[in-house]
Amino acid sequence: MGSNVMEPEDIATYANDRWKDLENLTTICMSFGKVHGQGLFLSNPLDSILPLLLMQFSLASLSILFTFLLLKPLHQSIFVAQTLGGIILGPSLLGRSKTFTAKAFPLRGFILLDLLSAIGFTFYFFLVGVRLDPQILNKIKRKTFAIGTVTVVVPIILTEFFTFVMLTMVNIDIEPFVATFLPVLAQAQCVLGSPTIAVLLTELKIINSEFGRVAMCSSTVSSLLSLIITTSMVLAGQSQHDKYLLTTLIAGSIYTIFIIFIIRPGVIWMLRRNPIGAPMKQSHFIILLVVVLLTGFCSQASGLHLYYGPVILGLTIPSGPPIGSALVEKLEFITYWMFMPFFFVKNGLVIDVFNISLKNYMILQSLGLIAAVGKFVGAFVCSLYYKIPKVDALALGLLMTTQGLLEIGLFKMMKKNKVVNTESFSITCISMLIITGCVTPIIRRLYDPSRRYVVYKRRTMINAKPDSELQVLVCLHDQDNAPPAINLLEALNPTVDSPLEACVLHQVKLVGRAKPLLIPQKLSEKPSSSGPSEGVFNAFRWYEQSNLDIVSVSAYIGVSPYTLMHDDVYVLALEKRTSLVIIPFHNRFNANDASESSQKAALRIMNENVLKKAPCSVAILVDRGLLRPSRTTLGSWSPYRVGVVFLGGDDDREALAIGMRMAEHPNISLTLIRLVGNGNVTGNDMEERRLDNEFLSEFRQAMASNYRVTYIEEVVMDGSGTVAVIRSMENDYQLVLVGRSHDRRSPLLSGLGDCSERSELGAIGEIFVSADTNGNAMILVVQQHNKLENEGSGSRKQSHGDPNSVKDDEEEMPIQGRSA
Repeated sequence: MGSNVMEPEDIATYANDRWKDLENLTTICMSFGKVHGQGLFLSNPLDSILPLLLMQFSLASLSILFTFLLLKPLHQSIFVAQTLGGIILGPSLLGRSKTFTAKAFPLRGFILLDLLSAIGFTFYFFLVGVRLDPQILNKIKRKTFAIGTVTVVVPIILTEFFTFVMLTMVNIDIEPFVATFLPVLAQAQCVLGSPTIAVLLTELKIINSEFGRVAMCSSTVSSLLSLIITTSMVLAGQSQHDKYLLTTLIAGSIYTIFIIFIIRPGVIWMLRRNPIGAPMKQSHFIILLVVVLLTGFCSQASGLHLYYGPVILGLTIPSGPPIGSALVEKLEFITYWMFMPFFFVKNGLVIDVFNISLKNYMILQSLGLIAAVGKFVGAFVCSLYYKIPKVDALALGLLMTTQGLLEIGLFKMMKKNKVVNTESFSITCISMLIITGCVTPIIRRLYDPSRRYVVYKRRTMINAKPDSELQVLVCLHDQDNAPPAINLLEALNPTVDSPLEACVLHQVKLVGRAKPLLIPQKLSEKPSSSGPSEGVFNAFRWYEQSNLDIVSVSAYIGVSPYTLMHDDVYVLALEKRTSLVIIPFHNRFNANDASESSQKAALRIMNENVLKKAPCSVAILVDRGLLRPSRTTLGSWSPYRVGVVFLGGDDDREALAIGMRMAEHPNISLTLIRLVGNGNVTGNDMEERRLDNEFLSEFRQAMASNYRVTYIEEVVMDGSGTVAVIRSMENDYQLVLVGRSHDRRSPLLSGLGDCSERSELGAIGEIFVSADTNGNAMILVVQQHNKLENEGSGSRKQSHGDPNSVKDDEEEMPIQGRSA
């Protein structure tokens, strides 16, 4: 582990005066001595290597834990606590005592200390690789590419200008060695690593948010650009070896290919032999640990850095459940709280703030601040240009200034290659600590984790492009939910020009496990009847195979308690970038068993949670057809009658947008029933009335040539008139679309607000499913996506026709683009 072994000049940094004559030595031979002691009463326990190592581990863990608890009210990251905990034990504080240094960290103890820190370093970057998703490269768009590029280019320009001014124009007596490495260090301060961003996003619990997606894509671009800078910078001290760069690149390429095509298939084959949902076998876990250590050893032996192999191996292992999550769960605690304390203590032992000159500190600290300001300005301004909300643009700019363990490893390589000296290394670590420590609490303050499911682009059926793939998430609780869901998907009219991508989530109650699981499934060609989810997936397997060119289905099993089921919905809706989430109504119209009441209440709460924070539009599917003796599919209906009840508002417009897509199906006849009060359109909000009229005008124009579409206006005076219209529709339609929320002040709803017991359905939906109705039609209660970040709190104005609405990398398609 050559790059991590203590150098003689590091020893002189923290050791007492009698070791300073070792500074000019290149090799130090040290004996372990005795492994076990003879007891406290017969010998000094610290004279034996094992008691000494246990004491060092205790000191390191206690120091980091104390610092973490002390900084917890300040909302600091674990990296800051770990770095400060190491510095506390070094010559900057406790290490000022020669007695403490000689007893706690003698020279003979550095061999094991360095070895264990290297092991922790290896496992740390393996976990970073497991958490990172290589598919992030496919998600890089114009916006994130620009942010990532500018975040690196701007600080490089500023730091190089600062270096030029300091070396040529400012009359300061700069030490020759500082003047030599100042340009290289200026480039190093501009490096931005996506693993560092990923670790902090994970700690903040926002890595799966829209903000986290933008941050990860942007930092990945920055990392690729930084890689070129890092390669030339690390080799700057070895430029006399002409073939070093070429051989390193060749070794890295060969090693990457070997891991991907040789090691990865074996590891995946081994891990996938575990049954789904079962804990990882101990033998498999031990074999994987050995493989991680071997990849680190081979990396070091090949002239690469120690962490290169473990990172590549981690990237090749599928992230998330069941493999990636199990590895993180087993290794995270061991790595962070058993091995990594040794690394941070070893790092803190070479940082002595009393040996830093004020002049050098001011120069290098200014350089670090200028690099941080450049990253912030680049990311912030570019984010504003792409219409990212100001608060999130500010948080993203601050996030890009943070540094972590990857940057410490980079600076240590530079010190090893004599690019920088010990003093400059200490200054850069302190600068990193100050900058990261200042911005992390601000990021926590700016970005509330409860907003992690907010997106920057309105994801609705209105804004979905008519000639592109439609993404829909279907949530199911049992096999009975599958037929009506498939009928609804077929009614959405998938075509070659506008195919349907359906993500099916079978939600299962968590029993006997400590953590929820989200398990991807493969729909095999041969149907199976084994397992609780196979009945659900077989139905969608048949549906996909019947529509191979226009329908694709991905399947997941979500195993979690009822109180957390909505989180799986949020995660998949974000990942799949869905425009619509379909959830079943909690009530069973053919079940009278009182024992199901607790389950109904839990599912109702889940539905309400989905409605509150879903990152797209939501539709609640109410199937009352279970009373029918036989099941039918859409293809057998000729025609399939769909009704849309329109009172006004964004939810009704969203329901009508779904109806417009269904109206293009050759077997569907659509009837739009608009309720008006005494011959006038009701509603007190003038803007809402304008949007309603514009959207209905577009609907009439688009459907003018479609003879299967009917438009009806019904005049009603009050809520009782609305109920009468709804009762008249009971047996006329197979599917009825209604909006969930309406203006409570509307006379059309007068007297209906108090009779609704199910808040998830709204007043109109409640009338359709009330016990005194006799219809068997399916009801689809629609809520338009209303959690758009660029809008004010509580605002639910739709982006249709709004030139200031937030756009994603792709342009929105206006509703006029639909054809009959």
